[in-house]
Amino acid sequence: MNPQKKKILKHLKAGLAITPIGALTTYGCFRLAARIYELRSEGWPIVTDRLKIDDDTVVARYWLDLDSTKWPSHAG
Repeated sequence: MNPQKKKILKHLKAGLAITPIGALTTYGCFRLAARIYELRSEGWPIVTDRLKIDDDTVVARYWLDLDSTKWPSHAG
């Protein structure tokens, strides 16, 4: 697992949500959606919702479904 994806997963496992701006400023990640796609492909139950910032701006917010029974077998 690449270091950036590992940091994002640790963030999500701590029960925190993340947005693209937060990923950029905290982890230097320009492509959060790609990292989320990779984590979902590994079986992580990541939820997405949309935050309306203003009339013209909507951003994605991601978090890990901590109550899910669908965690991957390699989850630790």
